[in-house]
Amino acid sequence: MRTPLFALLLCIPFLFQPAAADEYKDTVDMFKDAKAPQAFFDSAYGYAIFPTIAKAGFVVGGAYGEGRVYKAHKYMGKSTLYQASIGFQMGGQAYSQVIFFEDERAYNEFTSDNFEFSAQATVVVLTAGASAEAGTKGMSTSASGGQNNAKTTANYYKGMATFIIAKGGLMYEASVAGQKFKFEPK
Repeated sequence: MRTPLFALLLCIPFLFQPAAADEYKDTVDMFKDAKAPQAFFDSAYGYAIFPTIAKAGFVVGGAYGEGRVYKAHKYMGKSTLYQASIGFQMGGQAYSQVIFFEDERAYNEFTSDNFEFSAQATVVVLTAGASAEAGTKGMSTSASGGQNNAKTTANYYKGMATFIIAKGGLMYEASVAGQKFKFEPK
């Protein structure tokens, strides 16, 4: 009795691996369907994709998400996003995020130890009701009225372009925050 149960327990982690891979593919497909980032997938040197970033705050806040980094559409490793913020904020939200790397320099900068967005980094929000800080000085972007009314053009800034799609939640904020990323090669 113990041997079959032990064998079953050993197989459980393998049952969830395809689901994780599907989550990343589904997120890439969702961004491609949004049209604006579609060309970036074709031309970028690489990208980091975060299926779900959870963010919450009440005066002090934070966000966390796990993602994968790709170069030439090949999985290169995982990335973890950390964000801390302070200021007027209340609520919580979840969103997906993709960061495109224009060239090898931008890719190497992101995959170096503990990359942090600069204060001038910009984010394009593709759905209504989303907002996210992208720099140490509180740079933020928001949109309302759905993806058709949102700003849907983007350019690389210092070799990176970032897009966000809201998943849900409600958050009020006027805070200072910065996103930090830690890369771990596969």
